Amino acid sequence: MIKINFVCVGKLKEGYWREAVGEYAKRLSRFCKTEIRELPERGGPRDEAEEILRACRGYTFALAVEGGSCGSEKFAEKLKALCDRGEEMTFVIGSSCGLDGSVKASANELISFSQMTFPHQMMRVILFEQVYRAFMINSGSEYHK
Repeated sequence: MIKINFVCVGKLKEGYWREAVGEYAKRLSRFCKTEIRELPERGGPRDEAEEILRACRGYTFALAVEGGSCGSEKFAEKLKALCDRGEEMTFVIGSSCGLDGSVKASANELISFSQMTFPHQMMRVILFEQVYRAFMINSGSEYHK
């Protein structure tokens, strides 16, 4: 079973965010093994970089506003190709201060879900939903309409 790591700076303090991520993690469990690593916020992106880099495994996607964007179908194709190769994946979400350049440079791919800015707690829910949606698309489900 493919493993997908979610490396996130900061904790989900509100119960509703934790519940939403928990629901999508539960749904994903039929397709992949997931691991969430919550790293503490430090003085800023530079201070957080080393720990983030140590936590990354396999093909790494870093969420960054300057990253490339794509639709859900294209995202599903990317994940399918990685799964077909048996690649472990990591998605990195920085703190509200963003990611250090070293983290972005070491990632295999920078991705952006929007030109808009979202709270990193909400972005975690959006990311989990889109990963779940990708697996549902790839399984031929009608979840994605």
